[in-house]
Amino acid sequence: MAQTNKIMIQTTGLTKKYGTKTAVDHLDLSIFSGEIFGLLGPNGAGKTTTTLMLTGLTEPTEGTAFIDGRDCIREPMEVKKIVGYMPDNVGFYPDMTGRENLRFTAALNGLEKQAAEEAIDRLLERTGLTEAGNQKVGTYSRGMRQRLGVADVLIKDPSVIIMDEPTLGIDPEGMRELIALIRDLSKTEGRTVLISSHQLYQVQQICDRVGLFVGGKLTACGTIEELAEQTREDNQYLTEIRVISGDNRLTQLLKDVPGVLSVGREGSRYMVGSSQDITDILVDRIRAEGYSISSLRPCGNDLDEIYRRYFEKAGHDYDTNNRKKVKKLFSRSR
Repeated sequence: MAQTNKIMIQTTGLTKKYGTKTAVDHLDLSIFSGEIFGLLGPNGAGKTTTTLMLTGLTEPTEGTAFIDGRDCIREPMEVKKIVGYMPDNVGFYPDMTGRENLRFTAALNGLEKQAAEEAIDRLLERTGLTEAGNQKVGTYSRGMRQRLGVADVLIKDPSVIIMDEPTLGIDPEGMRELIALIRDLSKTEGRTVLISSHQLYQVQQICDRVGLFVGGKLTACGTIEELAEQTREDNQYLTEIRVISGDNRLTQLLKDVPGVLSVGREGSRYMVGSSQDITDILVDRIRAEGYSISSLRPCGNDLDEIYRRYFEKAGHDYDTNNRKKVKKLFSRSR
């Protein structure tokens, strides 16, 4: 199922203050049906507060929030019927099995026993936990608990799923499985997924669009490509190329390619600056001259680099220590 133009989540001027501190500052946001949207920023940026307001767990100071036309403030119970919320630390009873925990959730949501058992069987299989379903949750890895969390959310068949730091603390294999599951929930089933996270590299692999939070404000919103283009420095494209065996001859060949502004070399690694995206031309030229490319990537299109540029763009409100904190947080995301 493809993403549609229907707006599923809409906030206007959404604001939350705690005394003199503004956690979320006049958030205007539109998320489309069937979209995977990443709400990104360091801890304390306002992401979790935003998800709590959307799920009716805290009231905004001002502004409005709607999910599928339902008012998150005035109709919290109606919103809860169509929204599944997965917090950063999913709470399960460790002495109960995965299946027993899901039965408990099914009972809370009013499912009849037979329907609940059928749903639990289906969801355990869907999340790759069929064999682990009868094991106590206390024995589960972090990745298994997160996948059980997805099954727990899906018990009531929500059209919108909100996840707070879903990939935090998961090993690479568990990460791969969870990302594939989230992608399938959106692309196959048409569910809208909102992910709140500071782990930029993982989110970059899955989100259709992202919103960047700085100090409670949404500083930018769009696809990775759109955000990279908006913050491109000096209108210059930068491409990293690694070849099997580099030499000075290749340096000169790259300099002679139309559109190339600069070429830097460090062993078999070349950094090519250009006035436009000429990736295909570079690849063709390098291969035509008998060189083998081991890797090629456009620089500046990574979320951590994009966020850094937006953070510095808003830097009049932030000191050096905050910048270092953000850089440190994001450096762990790979």
